[in-house]
Amino acid sequence: MAATYQSTRDRGLTRLLEIVRALPEGERPWCSGVALAAGTASGPLAEESFGWAVRYAAYDERADRGVELPRERWVPVRRDTLFDLASLTKLCTTIVALRAAERGLIALDGRVAAYAPECTAAAEHGITVRQLLTHTSGLIPELPLYEEDGVERRLARLAAEPPVTPPGTARRYSDLNFLLLQRVLERTAGRPLDRLVQETVTGPLGMAATRFNPPASWLPRIAATEDQRQPWGKVDRGMLRGVVHDENAWALGGVAGHAGLFSTAGDLAVLCRALLAGGGPVLSPESTELMLTAPGLGFEVDQPWFMGELAGRGAAGHTGFTGTSLVVDRARGVYLVLLATTVHPRRRPGDSGPRAAAGTALARAVG
Repeated sequence: MAATYQSTRDRGLTRLLEIVRALPEGERPWCSGVALAAGTASGPLAEESFGWAVRYAAYDERADRGVELPRERWVPVRRDTLFDLASLTKLCTTIVALRAAERGLIALDGRVAAYAPECTAAAEHGITVRQLLTHTSGLIPELPLYEEDGVERRLARLAAEPPVTPPGTARRYSDLNFLLLQRVLERTAGRPLDRLVQETVTGPLGMAATRFNPPASWLPRIAATEDQRQPWGKVDRGMLRGVVHDENAWALGGVAGHAGLFSTAGDLAVLCRALLAGGGPVLSPESTELMLTAPGLGFEVDQPWFMGELAGRGAAGHTGFTGTSLVVDRARGVYLVLLATTVHPRRRPGDSGPRAAAGTALARAVG
């Protein structure tokens, strides 16, 4: 029986590696490069990297293809390559919020305005912290805050944005929820979010390669994202590398509740192992259970569109616009991290088929 299990697992992991290895290949690859980390609470099952962290100098709209750098300037993805996590940032913001609740700084059912009274629309409509974490505030998905002149005007526009449906009545995914949550956490703690993430998550777990606004000395290890120009982009910033891709996070100084963190697959694997083991040292088992159990707080639960066959037993995770994803499957005792460069050299319609295929391969490997 043990030999049969070992053979099944090995075949499944081989298939997982085949799927991920193929993602940067072909005429129109899914991504330029990708890093994979899969494992259990006790350690890794697979940690590999494929393709290129930097391949293109620009995007040629007329030819509808990337303009490649000279071959000798391509930079391969390595195990220490950092990726722009995009919305995976929300997971760390969520952990900071739950830790604040454990310490009595906030209450999940407390009103946003009780902690951040400048959030006038949240005050008028009675939006709660839990509604931010579950995307049931009624707020629209995003606002072009980057169009406003200066951080103060950007934050004022955020604070004044009303919900379009009554809070608590419907789920609508919104970056604005986590921007408001950032205001709550910073107000109650008296410290900026980047410091809170370091104190609460990355510091205790030893995630030394995870941070907002990575320093210039880290640039050789960072994967590029997009040649961000109009009309396909929202602002004209050229080819991005080491600077957050999300326009609102960039406009707010690179530190935002919804986006802005950079990290490696290995660092995120450390976080996944902590969650599989019950949350220590970052959260209590009770908070971890609340966060990862449907409907989830910050995390999405049982979503086959990006989890594949990992979904169905209470798997929790998230995706990021730049090509990132993370799944923690406590029923099977496994995690899956995929960090890819799907927006290098240009964003395109989302396709989570490869994420789902990878999730299915891992699920079949471990049974």
